[in-house]
Amino acid sequence: MSGGRRILIVEDDADISMVEEAYLEAAGFQTVIVTDGAEVSSLLEEQLFDLILLDLMLPGKSGYEVCREIRDKVDIPILMVTARTESVDKVRGLGLGADDYIAKPFDPAELVARVNANLRQYDRMMQKLPEEKDKQPEEIRTHDLRILVNSWKVYKGDKEIKFPNREFELLKFLAMNPNIVFSKEQLFEKIWGYDYVGDNATVMVHINRIREKIEDDSRNPKILETVWGAGYRFNK
Repeated sequence: MSGGRRILIVEDDADISMVEEAYLEAAGFQTVIVTDGAEVSSLLEEQLFDLILLDLMLPGKSGYEVCREIRDKVDIPILMVTARTESVDKVRGLGLGADDYIAKPFDPAELVARVNANLRQYDRMMQKLPEEKDKQPEEIRTHDLRILVNSWKVYKGDKEIKFPNREFELLKFLAMNPNIVFSKEQLFEKIWGYDYVGDNATVMVHINRIREKIEDDSRNPKILETVWGAGYRFNK
């Protein structure tokens, strides 16, 4: 499914970037390597990419800073690749808008699979088949929230709220299946597109980011509720 799609590799370790480059290009991707976080933003203004592999520990500007800087500028998937496996680092990275996370050392074949999974989910969201669009409502309303399903926009009152692609896909899925409780496992498999592997933080962080944008009080959510021991429910 690569079809010559372009991947930006942001990695200062030459050995790791060479492995990423070799496996991705063998899978049919085109790659560009950047070793300094400070170069990413300007490069994204000049060139188009389909996905970003972003290391956290970078010279010039950390991966955290880079993710914060570019998330509102590009909606393409951001896959963090890092040796820092502590939960707090993962939560922080996802909290800044990364779509996915893979820890070093990694199996290169798994990396390629995760890149493909993220691109597949992104394509599914951005390029709905006509028959799929016909099956879904154009707009979902609850409280003071309006979700424009096909135009990928969300309004709270009269104010438009920006959502990265993964957050929007998660919100839309829950909103289109109101009052149903979904477990973290079900949401992970549905939205991220591959099997759940004990990854509690990814879904939790994305849910929290959505709540911060749509709830009057994110600590006491009324729209996107936690059902303890079971999962999450969109109230409509």
